[in-house]
Amino acid sequence: MRILIIEDDDNTASYLLKGLTESGHTVDRSADGKDGLFMAMEDDYDLMIVDRMLPVLDGLSLIRSLRAANRKMPALILSALGEVDDRVEGLQAGGDDYLVKPFAFAELLARIEALTRRSDAQSPETKLRVGDLEVNLLSRTVRRAGQPIELQPREFRLLEYLMRHADQVVTRTMLLENVWDYHFDPQTNVIDVHISRLRTKIDKGFERPLLHTVRGAGYRLSAN
Repeated sequence: MRILIIEDDDNTASYLLKGLTESGHTVDRSADGKDGLFMAMEDDYDLMIVDRMLPVLDGLSLIRSLRAANRKMPALILSALGEVDDRVEGLQAGGDDYLVKPFAFAELLARIEALTRRSDAQSPETKLRVGDLEVNLLSRTVRRAGQPIELQPREFRLLEYLMRHADQVVTRTMLLENVWDYHFDPQTNVIDVHISRLRTKIDKGFERPLLHTVRGAGYRLSAN
């Protein structure tokens, strides 16, 4: 999980960085609210941990700005202010959870896991990945190893279906029904043509092919 820590206190930030990194997370840190807001707007983090009292821009104003920009990444607020009114204000500003300092690291991890489960349940899938191939379903863009790949609408739909069934054998009948909306065999080579075009676009020039033909069965998209 990618986590952004926005915390001005070096000791607290180091404590969080060490513990979260040892727990297997990828962590970035900002020491002030303005820089933290920029990082949260520019990159895709799974979660952010925000100190309430920050220089330049306070934590609640930062979260309000993100929510106004429709950035929905979960926000866990850290604060020494622990009264009920303080916690309510933090949640009303757009925070998803509120943890009072000092805190136990085990509780922090438990709250992170709970926020992640909640976010996964509520958020629709927006990106698909197989190996170094990535499809963004919102922008309808495709990249492999960071290189943009231009696809026609039908090619995009074909790739999306294959990626949603990664590592599985996809039959011609499955493709006809789900990509072309045919519930009969049109007796054409339409699938072969589109598979060939797609294979050229996503595999040509790359060391490892991703799109495989399974003789007598269909096709499989796999990085293995």
